[in-house]
Amino acid sequence: MDPVAQTPFERYKPWRRSFEVGFWVVTYLFSAIGNSLTVNMDVSRLALDFASWQPVAWETSSAIAALVLVPVVVWFTSRWPLHLDNWRRMLPAHLFASVVWSMLHVIGMVAIRKAVYATQGQHYDFGTWWWEFGYEYLKDIRSYAGVVGTIEVYRFVLRRWQGEASLLDAPDNGPPVESVERPERFLVRKLGREFLVAANDIEWMQASGNYVNLRMRGHDYPLRSTIAGIEGKLDPERFVRVHRSYIVNLDQVGSIEPLDTGDARVHMKDGSNLPCSRTYRGGLRQRVGLDG
Repeated sequence: MDPVAQTPFERYKPWRRSFEVGFWVVTYLFSAIGNSLTVNMDVSRLALDFASWQPVAWETSSAIAALVLVPVVVWFTSRWPLHLDNWRRMLPAHLFASVVWSMLHVIGMVAIRKAVYATQGQHYDFGTWWWEFGYEYLKDIRSYAGVVGTIEVYRFVLRRWQGEASLLDAPDNGPPVESVERPERFLVRKLGREFLVAANDIEWMQASGNYVNLRMRGHDYPLRSTIAGIEGKLDPERFVRVHRSYIVNLDQVGSIEPLDTGDARVHMKDGSNLPCSRTYRGGLRQRVGLDG
């Protein structure tokens, strides 16, 4: 099989995690430096009795505590994404999450400040907790919204860069050209372009959070759906479930390798190796013409 030319997105993928981690580290680093400078300027201008290291400790502790919480928000938004078409339904969950974010942020930064003050032979007093937490929450809810917004915009850009698939909608007037319940084609949007791909060209699918990645000719196109939802729309004579997270095109199955655990490994013609759980193994063997 000829190697598939890599797209810019696929060339970016090996560097994706490094970029994402680096982005947040640099963002909070510059935030801590900038805020430390401005607070020290205010201290000097107002002739307040604070050492220069204290504002640095305040702002750096806040930045570190927030940075540590970013992976939690990444996970939370993967389970409960906030989009334009679901924000009313998701808003209560994110308001609750913002309170949890603020509580953890405050606890983390206060712990760091107490440790830093102790190294200087001093005691850090956060003040009255309920009052100070209310003050911090008014700032933290904006920080939380900024983090969520950045994550969702980044994911949107990635999906459009990678190419995002969607089901064809029924026309406003007249009958649909093809069955909406059993689609023969998918619409892919990629960098401002739209094109159709045949359902039969899909080699296999993998569940990924609130999306299902459609694998075609070496490229993945995320479709916003559950794996069970898209399974019900596919031709059962061509597509079969092999795992709770995978569906394969029978025409693209090269071989099935039994494993000692009772599971199996599906070798696809594109060179991919996919898991097949024992729940689906017998059905897959029958569908490809092997003995159960």
